[in-house]
Order: sequence, then C-alpha cells, then structure tokens
Amino acid sequence: MSAPTDARARFFSLLRAAVDSGAWSKLTLGKYRGADATLRNVFVRPVTLKSGPHLTFVWRYETRDVTKNLPPAEAIAQIDALIGRDFLDAHLFTATENAQFETQPDGSARLRVKKVSTSSAAAPAASHNRAKNHLIDPLSSWLRALGVTNDRGHASEGMADKLRQIQKFAELLTHLLADLPAQTEPLAIADMGSGKGYLTFAVAALLRERARVVGIEARHELVELCNRIASEHGLAEVLRFETGTIAEATLTKIDVLIALHACDTATDDAIARGIAADAKLIVVSPCCQKELRAQLTAPPVLADALRHGIFQERQAEFVTDAMRAQLLEWAGYRTKVFEFISTEHTAKNLMIAAVKAHAPGEAARAARLREFAAFYGIREQRLASHLHFPLAAQSS
Repeated sequence: MSAPTDARARFFSLLRAAVDSGAWSKLTLGKYRGADATLRNVFVRPVTLKSGPHLTFVWRYETRDVTKNLPPAEAIAQIDALIGRDFLDAHLFTATENAQFETQPDGSARLRVKKVSTSSAAAPAASHNRAKNHLIDPLSSWLRALGVTNDRGHASEGMADKLRQIQKFAELLTHLLADLPAQTEPLAIADMGSGKGYLTFAVAALLRERARVVGIEARHELVELCNRIASEHGLAEVLRFETGTIAEATLTKIDVLIALHACDTATDDAIARGIAADAKLIVVSPCCQKELRAQLTAPPVLADALRHGIFQERQAEFVTDAMRAQLLEWAGYRTKVFEFISTEHTAKNLMIAAVKAHAPGEAARAARLREFAAFYGIREQRLASHLHFPLAAQSS
C-alpha cells in the first residue's frame, strides 16, 4: 500500500531533520496496542549529555516511569520499531510545525502537518516564567512525590503536559465552585476513577480545609500509593483514597463529583452517581465514547459523509456527549460544555460541567431530547437508563 509508506517516509524525514537541527521540543507516542496493559505512552525529548546529543525516552506506565537515553541513530531506529506497531499515533512538535502520524487498524496511515507561528512556539517558555502566579505551587512536595516536578519546581521529563493540565484544572474548578451557594461546612468532593491522583491531589491542595476529598480507584496498588503520599506530604486530613469502582463505590453526602477520562459508559455511571447523590456540581471529561456508535443510523443527508470511519467516530463522540449534557439539563442541572485544555497537550479535551440549578423533569426538555435521539436512531443509552428516562416517546 503506497499511501502508508509515503506518509511514514515523510514523517521520518521530518523527524530526522528535526533531530539533526535540534529545532524540536518533543515526540509523543500514543494509542498503545502492545502486550503490556499498564503502558500508556512514550515521550521522547532531546537532551545533551557529556557524550553529546541524545534522545531521552520516558516510558509512562500506570504506576511508574522508565527513562532511557539513546544516541540519535539508535533512538530513531527505536522509534521506527514502535510507530505503527505498538503505538498507532505519533505527534512531533518542532519550532515551526506540528506533525501527526496516525496508523489505522487496517494498516492505512496518514500524516497531518500544521504550521505554528514563532510566537506560538515560544509560548511554553513564557508560561513557565509566570509559574509563580499559578494556583498550584510547582514546588509542592506532593507534585515531586508523584513525579510531576523536580526539586526546582520544573516539570519532570515527559510531565510538562500533565503539569499544565493540573494548573488548568485548578483554575477551572475555582471558577466553577464560585457558582455554588455558600456553605459553612467543608465541601464533600469525590473523584471517581482517580488513577494516580494527579488532579485529586490538586483539588485537595487547592481547597485545603474548605473541602474533604476522596479519590475512588479500582486498582488497590494506586490507592495505597496515593494514601501514602497524602500522609507523607501533609494532606491526610483533607484527602483520602479508597478502593472501589465508579458504579459500586460507597457514596454518602457529595457536593462535587469529578470524573476525568472515565472510559466510555463509566462516564455515564459517574454522572448518574452524582445526580443520585444530589451533587451541586458534576465535572466530567469523557473518554472513548463507543456505546452509541453501533446504534447510529445516519439521516439520509448524512449517509455519504458517515461512510468514513473517522466521521462516524467523531459523530459518536458528539452525539454521546450532547445527549449527556441534555440529560443533565433534564435532571435539573445547568450545563457548560467546553475545551478543557489545548489539543496540543491532550486529545481528550472536552469537559462537561453541570451545576444544580432547577427542578428536574421538564416536559419540554424531555420532548427535545427524544427528538434528538430519534434523529440519530438512538434507542438506548447508559445514562438515560440510569435515570429511567425512556428515549422513545411513550405511546398513549
């Protein structure tokens, strides 16, 4: 197949030119399809050692990072062995352009190159100079314990995007909490599917005595790790982690429910738990919206466009999250849907924020939601089922 070969050859030509000139900042490998279920991403950056220029690889696992430095020729050979095999997605960031190479499961591939301005390329350095104005202190000891920053408050290798995400989330949460009614007791906050706890720690550090934060995570080893770090770094009084799943975790009083990057219908489970707990604020960042794709029936005017797999995928994402937002509105919440952080830093950047605002069950909202479902041929959806909301109009 010539197209994948041509796209791959052009991508590696760009990579070699960037490595030779030194005018690049990072390479990220994603959409892992290898045998190790705990491996998530690989980040590659230029580094100068005593022996000369090298490329440093950070292998990001669920509970650990592995770093390895390789000379340029060996590094490019290693990247060549990974892309299109274990990793289906590669992003190269240079001083003048961003290149994305994607391999599809059927073996086809494509390369997209986006030019960036000089001012855009210089933006990260400028934002670093403003670090003292951030809500989360980069010198926080818990950030170092989680491997996000080093002892100088700079992002650790491969963690610059994570640090930006933490700071952005702290800023967004501050604004969202300002919409809630004042209360004298601490806010009860649950982070469902907290993972390694990056953002859970950020919430606790941001609010301190104003909140009691619990992270719910199914992997017991991560719960033990996070509880130990919370204890060692002065957050145990306001932060704890518990082993459990989103669907089955024990929740009592909850003011704020957070679920970031919960996969597919786990986002629906989290929203439903928040609604059932009468949460004042629900904040989710959906991921892997697969449930509705098989149900989507293209209206005639969209049929030709939706023959393409990429459009089907994006359509499923849109329909899923639009339906979630409308169901939240029907359940009594005022919703905001917006970009969480730039797609340069994460592809999963949509956020739905819902504030308890009015009585649930408005008939006009229900009718519009059923019309939306009917337009796309949706008969069942996980959140609708949780809420006992029939997507088909009831016959009289």
